[in-house]
Amino acid sequence: MADLKLLVPELNEAEAMGAETARFQELLLQASKELQQAQTSRPESTQIQPQPGFCVKTNSSEGKVFINICHSPSIPPPADMTEDQLLQMLEEDQAGFHIPMSLGEPHAELDAKGQGCTAYDVAVNSDFYRRMQNSDFLRELVITIAREGLEDKYSLQLNPEWRLLKNRPFMGSISQQNIRSRQRPPIQELGNVFTADSLRPAESPEKPHLNLWLEAPDLLLAEIDLPKLDGALGLSLEIGENRLVMGGPQQLYHLDAYIPLRINSDESKAAFHRKRRQLMVAMPLLSAPS
Repeated sequence: MADLKLLVPELNEAEAMGAETARFQELLLQASKELQQAQTSRPESTQIQPQPGFCVKTNSSEGKVFINICHSPSIPPPADMTEDQLLQMLEEDQAGFHIPMSLGEPHAELDAKGQGCTAYDVAVNSDFYRRMQNSDFLRELVITIAREGLEDKYSLQLNPEWRLLKNRPFMGSISQQNIRSRQRPPIQELGNVFTADSLRPAESPEKPHLNLWLEAPDLLLAEIDLPKLDGALGLSLEIGENRLVMGGPQQLYHLDAYIPLRINSDESKAAFHRKRRQLMVAMPLLSAPS
């Protein structure tokens, strides 16, 4: 594993703004401008027509529920990794693996017996769908994530037991969906709003939630949720070729995440989004060795 490159040095909260702090702000501001520029060049949303894939039957307290797993090339793919790498990440309790999905609105349908039911359309990337067709593990993972996503979005309680319909690729009709072209809101520049009095040392550092997604084939983005922080002062960040390590002030947070991709640590940048209280990291990817 490559040596970790220190991107953001630790800053003492009581120190005045010095050369390292100024460099930190300049780095975050540059990342903010670049990401914001990339986002503002795209429209707010795009209308897509998902293609049918397969249908899953389950139920809720209100009756039968069908989940149409669809696909579209307009949905971004998840990070490319082998099943062994993904299993390793899940076994290590790495919650950062993210499968981009578009969760459609519920629509009332009639099942084969003419009884009322509810159907949902869930779209994933077309290339990833084709890969999923040859993997029971990926298919079950997608169904689980889709079910949990629908439960969160629509306040449902779906039965975790499901059945794959063999001769019916979808229930009802598959409607067009609007997907966000801007994956995330613009990042605000760093401001000196850190309030040390509001922080209390924790007995042991908390592991923050990490979310990863591919913004482009050669760009991996990360969001790290830091709800206890008002600013970036005191944060440290190290990025290696396949590792991300973050430390928080007063040992509030600590994250050590394995990234199963080759990261260009020299070109990686980070910015703290004050409104969302998140550290956002842009990590260009190195091409695979020939």
